[in-house]
This record gives sequence, C-alpha cells and structure tokens, in this order.
Amino acid sequence: MSEVLATLTSVSKVYRKGKEEVEVLHNLDIEIPKGDFIAIMGPSGSGKTTLLNLLGGLDRPTGGTVVVGDAELSSMSNSQLSHWRSTNIGFIFQFYNLLPVLTAQKNVELPLLLTDFGGGERAKRAGIALDIVGLGDRARHYPRELSGGQEQRVAIARAIVSDPALLLCDEPTGDLDRETADEILRLLQILNREHGKTIVMVTHDAQAAEYANRTLHCDKGTLEAREAV
Repeated sequence: MSEVLATLTSVSKVYRKGKEEVEVLHNLDIEIPKGDFIAIMGPSGSGKTTLLNLLGGLDRPTGGTVVVGDAELSSMSNSQLSHWRSTNIGFIFQFYNLLPVLTAQKNVELPLLLTDFGGGERAKRAGIALDIVGLGDRARHYPRELSGGQEQRVAIARAIVSDPALLLCDEPTGDLDRETADEILRLLQILNREHGKTIVMVTHDAQAAEYANRTLHCDKGTLEAREAV
C-alpha cells in the first residue's frame, strides 16, 4: 500500500456573505498517496480551488482536519504555516505571477528568501530547477523576453526550487494554446514520475486531466472518484 502524503477528514468549508452562509465543501474525506497525480474537475464554484487552498494551508477548514505529511494544518499559527509552506508546498497558477523586474533566475529564487540559504546556495538551487524545466539557458532573461510557455516553465521551476513534496496546480494550462499546454502537462508528468512529486491539479480541461493518474470530480462540495482511462 502506498504511503499517504495528505489526508482530509470530514472537512467542511463555509463562507459567510453577510447573513448568508455558503457551504463550499461538505464533510469531505480524501487520502492522497505519496507520488500520486490527481486531476480535480468540476463546475465553477464547486470547491476545487478551495480544496487546493486547504491543502496548501492558504485557508482553514470550518470543520474537520487537514493533514499533510506530519503537519496538522488547522492547529498551526499563520507564521508556522508560512514557514511550512516555504519548504513543503509548490504552487503553480494559471497566470504565472512572475515579477517583471526580476530575471528568471531571481524569480525562481524568491521562495528561498524564506529559508536560511545564502545567496550562493539560492542561485545554485534556482539553476538546478531551471535546468529541470529546460530553461537553464534563459536564466538571465526577463519575463517580457519569454513566451507564455516559457513563463509557465519558470513558474514551475519556482514551485519546485525548495524541493517540496506536494505541487498544487490551479488551471496551470488555462492561459496556453493546446500545443504549449501539452508541453507543460508532459513536464508535470516528468516531475511526478521521475522526480517523485505528488501533484494535485485543478482543471476545466478534460484533455489536461488525461495526463493525471486519476480524476476526482467535485460538485456541490463533494468528490466523486473516476479512474483515468
């Protein structure tokens, strides 16, 4: 049996809009084995991004527990969560969120500023991450000098630079054409299969979901498992 990396137990999430309560997740249970690659699909407002935010410690459940590795996230303070995220979680978003005034190298180094690494070690690790995503020769380029696919590769390098166990991807190919999207998805497969990264990816794209090991469908705050064909 595979080692479990993350467990959500009886998780609910309720948002309040004035006097109205909106339940986004309802009594959710899920185990994510180490080394898994999961795609999460579902209509807008079904709780997909909320689930990612809970796994990454960006949000807290209204009820239930979220455990990732040895950490029970709801019991941690904001400062503890921030430090924990810097070494355990890599985030990849639809829009690359690169700082335009920094080179690719410096953008990738950003998460390491929260660690105790010196400048030399940060540069070394950023170089390795850029090599992994195939952009070692673009380290000194600025975002404006890169294509959309290259920018997303830089964003992926930034996500893996601290060697996190879990990558959380929110529509990572949503701003890319089909050919470039497939290149990025193949890169995620490589990170999963060859580098052992556990990946949870939210997507509206059925073709993107086919790159995952399995698909979970989120609707009305619950999840339905469906194995990838």
